[in-house]
Amino acid sequence: MAAVNAARTVIGVIEMFIGMNANVILKLLIYDAGVVKLKLTIVRIVKNKSVEEFEPDPYIAAVMNCICWVYYALPFIHPDSMLVLSINSVGLALELGYLVIFLIYTNNNKQRLKIIVCLGIEAVITGVIAAISLTKFHTHASRSIFVGIFSVIFGVILYSSPLTIMRKVIQTKSVEFMPFWLSVAAFSNGLIWTIYASLKFDPFIMTGNSLGALLGAAQLILYWYYHKSTPKADQKKPCEVQLPAM
Repeated sequence: MAAVNAARTVIGVIEMFIGMNANVILKLLIYDAGVVKLKLTIVRIVKNKSVEEFEPDPYIAAVMNCICWVYYALPFIHPDSMLVLSINSVGLALELGYLVIFLIYTNNNKQRLKIIVCLGIEAVITGVIAAISLTKFHTHASRSIFVGIFSVIFGVILYSSPLTIMRKVIQTKSVEFMPFWLSVAAFSNGLIWTIYASLKFDPFIMTGNSLGALLGAAQLILYWYYHKSTPKADQKKPCEVQLPAM
């Protein structure tokens, strides 16, 4: 058991070390797609004082996903999950920061209302999950199962978001809207957290991230297949993909 815990810690440290060197925690590499896009998009949004055609939906979904994993990793729900807690807390801050910028610069009142309403609904859902888990379940195991189920559901929804991009790649025979490093990030993120979950079996962390690794691998295959057919003009355009990810 001590060896397993040590291995999980080492993986977590490697995870965080690599991420820090890349200015983002490895767990947030799927957010790195968001971070890289976020940096490019912030400059563009601030310069143009408009969010243009960008949509907030993936980031709204990412907020709920992060909330679930942060709550799942709290000591009174699932003890000894400090890495999951700290990394998803950073992810939550990043996603909320993006939405704040979106609220400031969107000229579409319907989209602004959508963000506010969705965040309100997510707050209510979080409150309901918290209330039920604390009043109806009285052991770490039962609370972990209850909260873990919701975490997996929202994680699967989030990890499924690249499917629309993959469909676009197949239709256009162009990888313009699916940058290579985003795909590498999705694959690496899912794979490493799957390994982390397998060392001290955690079915909830493993389920969503295994799916993420598979989708990331599928994106890399698509990138390899369609890279040469991507028009050169497309390759010169800045790629700004609205993907979040855990």
